[in-house]
Order: sequence, then structure tokens, then C-alpha cells
Amino acid sequence: MVTILSYESVVFAALDLHFARFITRLSRDVRPEIFWAAALVSRSTGEGNICLNLPLWTGRELPAIGETTFITPPFTAWRQALLENSAVGQPGDYRPLILDDKGRLYLYRYWDYEESLASFLLERGCGRGATEDLVARRTVIREKLHLLFPTETGVPGPDWQKLAATMALLQPLTIISGSPGTGKTTTATKIMALLLATAAAKRPTIALTAPTGKAAVRLQEAVRKTKLLLPSAATAPVQDAIPEQATTIHRLLGARPDSTYFHHDRKNPLSLDVVIVDEASMVDLPLMSKLVQALPNRAKLILLGDHDQLTSVEAGAVLGDICAAPLNVFSRPFLDRLEDLTGETGPAGPDAIGAGMQDCLIELRHNYRFGGGSGIGQVSAAVRAGDTTATLTLLKSESFADIGWCRPDPGGFLPFLRKRATAGFHDYLQAVAAGDAESAFACFEGFRVLCALRRGPWGTESLNSAIERLLQAEGQIEPGRRWYQGRPVMITRNDYTQRLFNGDVGLILHDPAVGNELRAFFRDAAGKVRSFLPFRLPEHETAYALTVHKSQGSEFDSVLLLLPDQDVPLLTRELIYTGLTRARNFVEIWGTEELLRTAVGRRISRTSGLRDALWPVP
Repeated sequence: MVTILSYESVVFAALDLHFARFITRLSRDVRPEIFWAAALVSRSTGEGNICLNLPLWTGRELPAIGETTFITPPFTAWRQALLENSAVGQPGDYRPLILDDKGRLYLYRYWDYEESLASFLLERGCGRGATEDLVARRTVIREKLHLLFPTETGVPGPDWQKLAATMALLQPLTIISGSPGTGKTTTATKIMALLLATAAAKRPTIALTAPTGKAAVRLQEAVRKTKLLLPSAATAPVQDAIPEQATTIHRLLGARPDSTYFHHDRKNPLSLDVVIVDEASMVDLPLMSKLVQALPNRAKLILLGDHDQLTSVEAGAVLGDICAAPLNVFSRPFLDRLEDLTGETGPAGPDAIGAGMQDCLIELRHNYRFGGGSGIGQVSAAVRAGDTTATLTLLKSESFADIGWCRPDPGGFLPFLRKRATAGFHDYLQAVAAGDAESAFACFEGFRVLCALRRGPWGTESLNSAIERLLQAEGQIEPGRRWYQGRPVMITRNDYTQRLFNGDVGLILHDPAVGNELRAFFRDAAGKVRSFLPFRLPEHETAYALTVHKSQGSEFDSVLLLLPDQDVPLLTRELIYTGLTRARNFVEIWGTEELLRTAVGRRISRTSGLRDALWPVP
């Protein structure tokens, strides 16, 4: 890729520069402030931002066009120059670039995505409120809530799951946040039971969806298990109506190959009454905007996620922007309704807040997986809060059986990796050798190496190659072959024809059904195993080691979190927190104290106008 590098290491991709030239040709305006504004907004979007915050880029030196470098002008002058350009419009205009009154410069389609999503959230969250008269069903609602959420939970404080379920019954929009282990999918299953059991007439049609195939499978498995634990008195009439099948958002909307458009949109909405989206932190702005545009007016939207996790790989930090205000603080009128139906007492916000978006947001606070004595729970909470001192103190204490910290030892990494990889993948490779595909899939979820980067000596590409060499040296896999028995692969590009999607993990195994030839086996959303000829797979990579981003939506019994040997912008508290909480039972960190301190103290910052639209500062 051709790039230009400024004195401040501001890198422009070839696409950024081509776009800037296009804008200058289209508008017949060759002023450098126009060219560089276009290049910067293209670059900013490529980095995951929704827009460019123009005031932050004033007075900056950029590469030369001709013989001298360009110093960006003061904001007022720059803004005026842009508004004089025919390719630049203001909100509501149809121009390639949109500049709002706060100095945020957008590519038109990203402004349109943000505007559509903000309008939907504000209309559902603040304007409509509950549209049903639930007074007549008050008795049955209270009865079902009591059965689904027993009064004696043994958990101090309000039953946040019960309040979340009631919120989903009352509101057309509900956002449920919570760290792993707080019971988000359990709550979602009970919400479905509650909606079905208290329906006034026709039972609502419900769809379960997630941003990736792996996340959809996990959602489906969790719902299936939770259904079995629900009290029969609450669910007997509707047990079979609670859906178990989950799908990706792309499949729900009807993705069109090689197109950014979907079969379902504003003109052809989904025929659904309730849509539940798991792992909402992974959903980028364009996809979330397209999803809400495809919802009919009657449909409830319920988002489940952890707003402290990593944001989506693509542009935007939607869940983080939505959850930017204090959570679990409700308006007095709405809290009165919750208390009347649930018997739970929660906090009310200042009267000035009014009944608005805060009445659609709730955070599950009690962690059922990581108790008070859990090192993973305590360290991840310290990381989540950005408390570097507490994080390092807890790790140095070495008083937890479920978390470890290994400081890098020069020359000692490969022996360390050999020991961890041979032990971590031992059960998996034993299941592979036994020819047991189901057991192999189960055992492969027992251990994973997680990295911050994909490329470079500390990236997944290098580490997967290193792990293969180490396993070959130990005689655990066949040497010198691209396709070998036991090779794990992850799909990196959607293939709608074969129904293989980005993030799907498969195993290369001998298939007795075809003369013991090697096939790539994948589990689909229904839990069934499908096989493919290896050479027919779409783009993929070996998957002993994953980036933390790719691991979202997954859980493993044991995790090795490897940090690079030097600081990179991707090292943030969200990455550390997400990596730690992928582990169910044990996590080990390889990294220096300096890098840990830097990462925990750094937050992801993505520029958008969604937060301001939802939570305007008085």
C-alpha cells in the first residue's frame, strides 16, 4: 500500500489520497485545506471513527503538495473554506461530505447511518415509551415475574435481572449491559418467556441474533440450557414457543453477496415483534443502523452486551455511546412502574433528567461466574475501572489460583510457549487422534492463545506458525504439511454460498465417510457438524492463537494473553479487560509491568456524534 508519512507519523493510505483528489476534481477546488480535510476524514473513518473532529486538527503540519508543507488553518477559517466548497454540505444536505455545527466532518453515508440510528434510539427511548396498557395484565405479570425471579436470590441489592426483564416488557427499546457472568443470556431467555406468557392476544414472533456465527452459536447454546432450568409453572404454556435458533445479523437481514445492501430494509421490513441482539458491543455503526431501519414500528429491540469490552472492528462504538450516561438510574415515574410490578426498589435520577433514554438502560451488577474470591473477577474489575495501581497490586499478590502473570524473560519465550501450548492443546490433539469430532470441538474450547496484534513478531500470524513448529517438534501434529489432521482454522471472509462466515472456527480431520480423506469440519448454528473440502474454504487462517478482537463472543476454559514487547495504540484497557474475561477458569498474562500500566491507563477513543445526540450536555 502506498502511503505518505508526515513529521508526526500521520499515515495516509493510497485510498485517502485518491478520495481527496476526487473531491477536489468534483468541486473544482484545489485549495490544500479542501484536499487535506478530505484525506483526513477518509483516514479517520479507516481508523474506526465515524467522523473527523476538525478543531483537533487545526495548526497541524501535513505533507507537502509541491515544495512546502501545509499548516492547517484555524477552525473558523477552515470551516468557512469547507462550506464554500460545492462537495461539502450541512446536516440534511445530500453532498459527499457533511460538516455539522460542532466541527465534525463526515462522509455522507456515515452521517446518514448516525442520523438514522440516533433518530431511532431517541424516538423509541424518549418519545414513545410503553405503548401498551398493561393495567389489565398487572396480576398475571406480577405472578410470572415472581415465578421466573424467586424473591430469595441470596444476592444483596435489587434483582437487576428482574428489573431488566420488566423493562423489556414495558419499553420498545431495552439495552442490557453487563460483564461476562452477570447473566445476560439468562435474562434474555426469561424475557422471552415473560413476553410470551403475558401476551394479551397473539404471541409475539421473536428473533435471536448476534454479529458473528460464533456468537450466534453461543447464544443458542445458552438459551437452550437456560430453558431447561426455567420453572415449569411459568413456562409450561409457552415452553415450545421460546426460540432457540439464533442467526447472524447479516443472515437475519438477508445479506446480498458483494453488496452493502440487504434484502430487508426500511422499504421491506422484517416481519417480527421482538429482536434480541447478543454481543452488541461488536456491532458497528453501519450494521446497527441497517438493522434498526429494517425493524417494523411494532417491534421491540433488546440489545445485550458489555459496553466496557472492545468496540467493533469496523467504524463506531455504538454500545459505548449508548451507555455513556450513568446506568441504573431511572426517572421517578418509570421507577414507580418497575417497583409496582417487581417489588424491587431501585435508584431514581434527578427530576431534570426526565423520562428518556435512561429508562431504557440497565446494567446487571452481580457476577455469578467470578465471585468475591476470583482473581479474574477482581483484576478485570480493576482494569475496567482504569485502576492501574489496583491491577498491578492484585497481580503481584499471587494470591489467586485462577490468574497468573509471567514477566518476559529474554530468551525464555519459546520454552514458555512450548510448555503452555503442549499442555493447553494436549486434550484437543488426543481427541483428534481418536477420531472423535464432537470431542475435538469440545476440547478445542479448553485453551486459546490471545494476542493484541495480527501481524509482526507478536501477532497471531507469527505465533500460529511458532505453535505449529513447537507442536511438530513434540510429535503432536504432522510436520511439513499445510493441511494436516488437527489443524484449526478460522474463516476471515464471509462465504454466503457455503454459509461460512467471518469468525467461524473449523477443524481439519479425517472423514471416515469418504475414505478417511481430510475434510474441514464446522459446527453450524444448530450445532450440526458440516464438512468441506479444504481447498474450497474461503479466506481463512490457523487458529491456535487469535487476536483479542476475534475472540469476542467466545469463552475458553483457559487463556494465555500475550502482550507485545513494545507499546502499540491497540493496547488499551478494553483489550486487556476483554482478553481477561474470555477465560472461564484460568488466565495467564505474559507482559511487562510498564506495558500493563500503559494499557490499563489508555481508553479507546472513537470520534462520533452519536453520544452528543443521545446525551446532549445542557
